[in-house]
Amino acid sequence: MIKILTREQLAKTIDQTLLNPVATPRDIEQLCMGAKKEHFAAVVVNPSNILQAVRILDSTDVKVCAVVGYPLGANTIETKVFESRDCIRKGAGELDAVINLGALKNGNYDYIEKELSVLVSVIRREQIAEYNRHINIKVIIETGILTKDEIKKVSTIIEKSGADFIKTSTGFGVKGVELDDVRLIREVITRNIGVKASGGVRTFEDAQALIDAGATRLGTSSGINIIKEYRIIFDK
Repeated sequence: MIKILTREQLAKTIDQTLLNPVATPRDIEQLCMGAKKEHFAAVVVNPSNILQAVRILDSTDVKVCAVVGYPLGANTIETKVFESRDCIRKGAGELDAVINLGALKNGNYDYIEKELSVLVSVIRREQIAEYNRHINIKVIIETGILTKDEIKKVSTIIEKSGADFIKTSTGFGVKGVELDDVRLIREVITRNIGVKASGGVRTFEDAQALIDAGATRLGTSSGINIIKEYRIIFDK
């Protein structure tokens, strides 16, 4: 069954993203002002851009999301802990953290469980002890390099960890999200955890199809275009 969202509801599924390593302050400003105008869920930026994004989006309904262990996920647990804490202290309200993809592909699920247990517990402790605000934790699994069995296994582990979202892709992998990826994740998890579809989400048609498949967030650099297309179709 196709669920057509209102424009406001659609906007709140969008994480408007700019992770180009050579993005300028002007680029970040434009990203944030566009997100503010459309009331997107969040902007996603590299850690070095958090402070600027927080200044622009202060007192708005748009959160600042920062990436952790991006884009390879090969950092140590200790490094990811430091990076997560640093991002939160700079004002990030959400974190998109890349899982250790090497451990995952090698079937080392004990390591994955340990990494997530440490990260989630540290972030939850920080948010309660120091900031009194919920920090959304989105765990990136890079579906394009995983088998169906690996996607199922790791999705179950992520939900049990207490993270808030499973995110399909970094956008820097061999391919972006596919509808079957989202459907497969939804087969093994409950509605208590969100699914963020990312990588190649460029049009309203893409967005609608992914939402129908079970996505609750969309990571995209094309959020403005998606809303523009929505207006052309529905705001007549």
